[in-house]
Amino acid sequence: MKDYYYFLGIPQNASAEDIKKAYRKLSLKYHPDKNENDDYFSDRFKEVKEAYETLTNPERKIIYDQNLGSQQRNVKSILPPKIKNFSASKIRAQKNEEITIYWNTYDADLVKIVPFGLEKPNGERTIRIKEFDSHGKFQILLHATNTVLHKTIVQGITITEISDSELNSDNENPNLNNSGNFPKPQKKETKSKRLVSLIIFLILITIILWMKFS
Repeated sequence: MKDYYYFLGIPQNASAEDIKKAYRKLSLKYHPDKNENDDYFSDRFKEVKEAYETLTNPERKIIYDQNLGSQQRNVKSILPPKIKNFSASKIRAQKNEEITIYWNTYDADLVKIVPFGLEKPNGERTIRIKEFDSHGKFQILLHATNTVLHKTIVQGITITEISDSELNSDNENPNLNNSGNFPKPQKKETKSKRLVSLIIFLILITIILWMKFS
């Protein structure tokens, strides 16, 4: 069951006015027209709208609150939340380059990834960073919350922008490998061994031919 209060970022005792203010703010943030019709923001917008329509309808709100309370009592863990893993496919990237983030939490009934929104306790999502801050950084925060204990833990990932100068440097050095390092030269010892083996082989062939025709 979805937690509409969490979708709107408000407590369960929020007033009708607080619900309206939260909805106006989030509907502007997630509106598809302002986010290039991105499916992720479109889904968040639908969830916010769904939450608003339920919580502003007195009869639907009463039924929803009863069902939500029953679920919270029966399902939620009483153990502190834990983050087992929170990682990214890369921590250095260009603007609009695809990055996949992975997370795995325990005993958390509400999981939020900032600045993207609510997520499942475990999963992965592919994102594109449109803008970095003035220092060339983009921070992603995972909030794992156990609402029974009112306890939240946070873990972050910082993505660093690859600058134009770095890209130009890589282009000027075509011998660089994928890791950004020059390939290691072949060891002379290996070449010497091959040469010795070849000489021995030729000697053996010569002996065999000499014995055959002598």
